Amino acid sequence: MKFLKVALVVTVILVNWVFAQPSWADKPNFTKNPDYIEVTKTIKKLQENTQGTVSEDVQSQIDELQFQKAAIESGMTWGQCRNQTGKTIAIYGPVPEESNSKYDNQLYFLANDQTTPDGWDCQGVYLPKDVKVASLDNTGAVAVKVMDGTQLSVKKNPDTSELELNQPSAKVINPDESKWFIPNVSQAFVDSRIPSTFATGEND
Repeated sequence: MKFLKVALVVTVILVNWVFAQPSWADKPNFTKNPDYIEVTKTIKKLQENTQGTVSEDVQSQIDELQFQKAAIESGMTWGQCRNQTGKTIAIYGPVPEESNSKYDNQLYFLANDQTTPDGWDCQGVYLPKDVKVASLDNTGAVAVKVMDGTQLSVKKNPDTSELELNQPSAKVINPDESKWFIPNVSQAFVDSRIPSTFATGEND
């Protein structure tokens, strides 16, 4: 009888080991991640375009991109946005499953002093046509991409009233080359929106 119990336990363990997903399973293949592909190509392009001595600015860009690449390699598949502007900001996030949108993402609204929750993929920040950003030469509405594994903070400079991003080399999305909805509206219009409610765990 004792032998049968032991045999049963061993059988259950073996079956579980063969059919169940092991806890040490490989992380998602980051080499297929669009952000990873883009970062890798940009690093290669910068390195190929430098002949001899690399300027300090270019080396700084390469270092930042390699840091972003390492963050994606860690298995992080979502970005995060933080609003410190004193106003509501518009951000880009996942398209709901029931949506028939032709765009790759959807606009949401993040209240002042709020951060998108862990696991919710903030893909970018929308900057209205009448908002000046210190690190960008924007003359109209633009969208800034948030790489996976990165937190993009947007805050207002109290002296200049300009917005500042914590990523000096932030990627600006070209509406002609992407499926991002980039409307030409004012900050006052964004302020009139009710902040969104974010469900956690959607992108874990």
